[in-house]
Order: sequence, then C-alpha cells, then structure tokens
Amino acid sequence: MPVKIPDALPAAKVLTDENIFVMTEGRALSQDIRPLRVIILNLMPTKVVTETQLLRLIGNTPLQVDPILLCTASYTPTHFADHLATFYRTFDAIRDERFDGLIVTGAPVEHMDFEEVNYWEELQGILDWADKNVFSIFHICWAAQVGLYHHYGIPKYPMAKKKFGVFPHRVLNRYNPLMRGFDDIFYVPHSRNTEVRAEDIRQCPDLEILSDSPEAGVYLITSRDGRRVFVTGHSEYDPETLGNEYWRDVEKGLEIEIPKNYYPQDDPTQPPVVSWRGHANLLFFNWLNYVYQETPYNLEELSSR
Repeated sequence: MPVKIPDALPAAKVLTDENIFVMTEGRALSQDIRPLRVIILNLMPTKVVTETQLLRLIGNTPLQVDPILLCTASYTPTHFADHLATFYRTFDAIRDERFDGLIVTGAPVEHMDFEEVNYWEELQGILDWADKNVFSIFHICWAAQVGLYHHYGIPKYPMAKKKFGVFPHRVLNRYNPLMRGFDDIFYVPHSRNTEVRAEDIRQCPDLEILSDSPEAGVYLITSRDGRRVFVTGHSEYDPETLGNEYWRDVEKGLEIEIPKNYYPQDDPTQPPVVSWRGHANLLFFNWLNYVYQETPYNLEELSSR
C-alpha cells in the first residue's frame, strides 16, 4: 500500500523520484475504494490448473480484485466446453467495458508462426482493444512473445534446446515499481523452445529490460509507461508443474532433460525444491499495486495510447 505523507514534505520528491508510491494528503482525502477489475485471458489447454495458479497469486494481496475469466471464441477446446460455458466469457461479451488489468497466459503453440495460430486474428483484436480499454496488460511466456511481436515487430527465435528448469535472475532496474523488494538474485521457472533477444528489444526506445538471466536470457520487459508488461518465464507455476511436464514427455518417449535446479541432486524421484514462490507473489503484488495506484478511479477516464 502507498505511503501517505504531507504534500510538501521533502521526502515526497525523493520517494517519487525512486518510483515509490506516495499518496499525498490531497489524494487521500478524496480517495474512494473499488475492486480492481482484472481479465484473465486463459490460452492454456490446462484451463483449471492455470486459472487456479493465477487466482492464487492475485488473491494473495490486500487489494480486492474482481477477476473475469476470458477464452477465445475462434478456438474452444471441447473437453472443457462445460467449464468454459459456466465460468468464462468471450471477447464480444466484454468489449464495451473497461478494466484495470489484463493477464494473457502462454500457450503450447510456440513451434508455430504467430500467423498460423488459429485464433491469431482474434488475439490481435483483443490486444488492440486492450490498449484503449485496459490500463495495464501482463503477458506471460508465449503471450509475451506475442505482445512484443504484435506491438513492436520483435521476432521470436527457436532454440537448439528447450529452456527447461528453474534459473537465477538479476534485477537491472531496482527503482522500477515492478522490482520493488526483489533480492539481487531470484529464481524463476522456464519451459519454452523459443526466445526473444535483448539486442532486438534494446533497439526499441519504448521498451526497458528490467530483469534477465545468464542462462535463461531476457525475463521481464516493460513499456516506458508501465502499461505493457512482458514476462518470459512462469513465475505462476505450482511446485509440481515442471515435474508433470517432465514425466509426461518421458511417458511419451520424447527426448527431455531433467529440469535444471529443480530436483535435489537432479534426482526426479525426490520432491522438487520450490525456490520461486516468494518472487512470484512479489511480482504479482507489485503489478497489482501499480495498477491500483495508477488506474483512474472512473475507468471511463482511461486514456488510450
């Protein structure tokens, strides 16, 4: 939550320069409270698992959040038809509304060109709509690659070997609101076969890399105004997620390495060691807190880009 201090206190400027949220007395007196309206566009085939992972994180803050589950209309997995019909909405049902935040999940389609994905046109339309009707968009893994490509033309590249495991990361801008409270080194799960590259991102003046990893590459990128967030890893993963992926591929007879830094002594018969939970909660808390502080109380006042 923000620090409420007198308007003229000298510390106000120092804290503001460090991107610490400061609530002046003037704003505090006029503040009303309302729930944050956050859409979760769930593109994963494991709908229930993914929505549970994300709801656990966005629910672990003092802020009241009103989540809206969204699915694509142009592609609907038949084995989740009843669940989607009961709990999810489609874009046509919400396109006339405005929201504080949008979370777009990854999807297991990274081997395909973006344009080959059967809901590509619909996804582009949702991202364009969100720029005018959502304050901040949080893209995860493949969705981060989608957003960087759609908005900035930044390509993805295939990797010679799957990036699979839990990797150490470093903070590049400690004063950015998303990085508040992070340790110098923190851990994040990755599970992907493609990547975006720092040299492409750095050529775009609207983007800033906030965190990277010597092994896993670029991790956290934002637009300069903070309204587009791109996360290449899976901080939301449960303790068992990487293990489930590993054993799934083993049972299928696919070539798969033991996930790095996951099992003690790389022994898949032992329970995994969770080293990313604190980071995951802090990342989502920081994002929600940023959205809470910066979104207009009246969403009709939301300015478009």
